[in-house]
Amino acid sequence: SPIPASLPPLLIEVKGDQREDHDSGRPVDPVYLSKLGILYHHCPSIDAVNAIATERSYKNRDEIIVSPEKMGSAYEEKVKMFFNEHMHEDEEIRYILDGQGFFDVRDTEDEWVRIRLEKADLIILPAGIYHRFTTDSKNYIKAMRLFKDEPKWTPLNRVPELDSNPARKEYVYQH
Repeated sequence: SPIPASLPPLLIEVKGDQREDHDSGRPVDPVYLSKLGILYHHCPSIDAVNAIATERSYKNRDEIIVSPEKMGSAYEEKVKMFFNEHMHEDEEIRYILDGQGFFDVRDTEDEWVRIRLEKADLIILPAGIYHRFTTDSKNYIKAMRLFKDEPKWTPLNRVPELDSNPARKEYVYQH
């Protein structure tokens, strides 16, 4: 079964290059992530990922590589797009196959919590949570994306009107 990830999440403020650690020295207890609805595991084998996929009814998956070598001239634009604060109306599930990156999520006080992900880490972000993603300074990550239905990734960028979105309202109510 999956075990909790070993790298502590941090409260952060990103100034400068988003791909740097931005270690605030203010660690967040991983239990706090669960209070935000985030599931964060270290899955050293694909069997653990498959067990989670079965338990949560994920039927589809694909793989994505985010790197200048793979994406060419579109890389910088894509990384900036991923780093725009947004939410999804569905869970976002990522299993890291190689490389490293960061998911930043908004907590209940609207502060950023930075979660470093590396090989064998799996994260599940609930529908409606504001977040953003970036690679680290090595500019490379390979991830498996899991989906309950047909693969889709529709970011809804944060604007005041988005707070009335049903997925956002449900998230706020639950957490």
